[in-house]
Amino acid sequence: MQTLAIALGALVLYLVAYHTYGKFLARKIFKLDPNAKVPSIELEDGSDYVPTQKSVIFGHHFTSIAGTGPIVGPALAVIWGWVPALLWVLFGSILIGAVHDFGALVISMRNRGQTVGEIAGRVLSKRTRLLFLSVLFLALTIVLAIFGLVIAVVFKMYPAAILPCLVQIPIAVLIGLYLHRRGVNILIPSLFALAVMYLTVAYGNGGFLADINAELASWPIIAWVIILLLYSYLASVLPVWTLLQPRDFINSLQLISALGLVLIGLVVAGFIGGAPIDDGPRQSLEIVAPAFRWAPEGAPWIFPFLFITIACGAISGFHCLVSSGTSSKQVKCETDAQFVGYGSMLTEGFLATLVILACVAGLGMGAKGADGIVLFGADAYDARYGSWAAAGGLGAKVGAFVEGAANFLMALGLKSTFAIALMGVFVASFAATTLDTACRLQRYVVQELASTFVPSKNEKQSSSNPLAWLTNKHCATIFAILIAGALASMPGKPGGDPGTGGLILWPLFGATNQLLAGLAFLVIAFWLWRRGLPVWFIVLPTIFMLVLPGIAMGVNVYGFLQMGQWLLAGLGVGTILLQFWIIYEAVVAWPRAKGVLEPCSSESETLPDGGRSC
Repeated sequence: MQTLAIALGALVLYLVAYHTYGKFLARKIFKLDPNAKVPSIELEDGSDYVPTQKSVIFGHHFTSIAGTGPIVGPALAVIWGWVPALLWVLFGSILIGAVHDFGALVISMRNRGQTVGEIAGRVLSKRTRLLFLSVLFLALTIVLAIFGLVIAVVFKMYPAAILPCLVQIPIAVLIGLYLHRRGVNILIPSLFALAVMYLTVAYGNGGFLADINAELASWPIIAWVIILLLYSYLASVLPVWTLLQPRDFINSLQLISALGLVLIGLVVAGFIGGAPIDDGPRQSLEIVAPAFRWAPEGAPWIFPFLFITIACGAISGFHCLVSSGTSSKQVKCETDAQFVGYGSMLTEGFLATLVILACVAGLGMGAKGADGIVLFGADAYDARYGSWAAAGGLGAKVGAFVEGAANFLMALGLKSTFAIALMGVFVASFAATTLDTACRLQRYVVQELASTFVPSKNEKQSSSNPLAWLTNKHCATIFAILIAGALASMPGKPGGDPGTGGLILWPLFGATNQLLAGLAFLVIAFWLWRRGLPVWFIVLPTIFMLVLPGIAMGVNVYGFLQMGQWLLAGLGVGTILLQFWIIYEAVVAWPRAKGVLEPCSSESETLPDGGRSC
């Protein structure tokens, strides 16, 4: 019953937080106005700026920020015990992560859909813009290089997940085209698409569908990486209503339905136990992991690495890119921002909570050990989390969640093959939504960086600039996927498979991603400070998210030097210096910024009353 009480308690806590703290931020701090002009309407172009119903934009935003982050991070972090992981997810998401996402979304909407990197150049300094965009470019390059590998690994682990993930793409395009022409509600077509996906899951383990899945799973990793990057190119340049919005809405329905099933299964398992084993008694649902485990074998220090390991689910810098890169260009009414920005992060926090429970309680109801024998209770946990090496691989982390969550579904009477395949689809499809959104975001970053060096408004002079081609959306996207593809195509380690090259820079991503959150908080704080708005609620989160990633990066750099990994050490030192530079710029600018609006750009700011700041 303890597991059930935690799940239901977390759900109530998130609902209360949304209707109290979230509402306070919306009304008293950001002063959201339903009559304000928003970028999606003012700059509507049918491609990037598209006014969208809040349920649809919620689906896009949530599935883009979620990905595998709230699964992989918590599934690894429970090695330090379930209590620290749970507390960081609950309070981190409410007080830090949701504030970060919500704030980035609002200030981008007030600045005609500009990214936080672009806004940083105005509210801090021009140099900060270039420094910030450079951090974004590095982080997104790693995401693009690694997520193709993540999806390929999940496909190899759970072949039954392949066809359901692939079939939703053409269905999403058809739905997008149909809805754009007819203007009807997206819910019914998306439910149909969801039903088709679940049918392919149900029948994907037998007959010719199983043969197709097995053949696709046998493809080399590099083939999947290339295919997924090409798909990302199309998703990036097509109008958002064509593929991005309908696919993400389908995935959001899949998430809600899967979360609903997992929660119902958890309730059933809490009252009557899990599925019977060999017609025996039902397995009792109980937490089999230790509450605290300060020094697991081979693991880094819990402080600060717990707060770096669990990013998505508590706070992630990547989210500010989604908020200010795509979502701010689609929000139809300013007051929808609370539901999209604050609400999505709380939903992700609840997902991370269920992931923790799946790994520390669901896993105990039965999981395969290394020799294929099914283990129960603490033995099942120890087999996955006995040491950092045992828990550290992607397969181990994903597998712990998939098997634990599948046990909740099996308590409802679902067959194990269907339950595991369903959870495999859950993981792979959300990794894909992060990949295609990251590609679109990288396109914006490349265009904004290129525009720094192509400043002339004279068409003839601009066209003669050697970097002018990068301001074109197709060229910028191709450049982004070529860089990511070149990195991904290398072996991740000597003798490794081509397509795993993203692993080379992956050790940098955790600290860099969290550093990005701290820098986004700086931008939000300066935007508020210049308008004489309260900043007390954001000061501690800003300091927290600047100090912790800095410590983690310093520890990482020391480890890289010890192992002779000079590339990682050099990039890590460069990132630390970049962090100190931006903080220095902020400290210098802070005393002079209070109540002083930033200099105008050619795209002046939209005020809540619909007017302009300049």
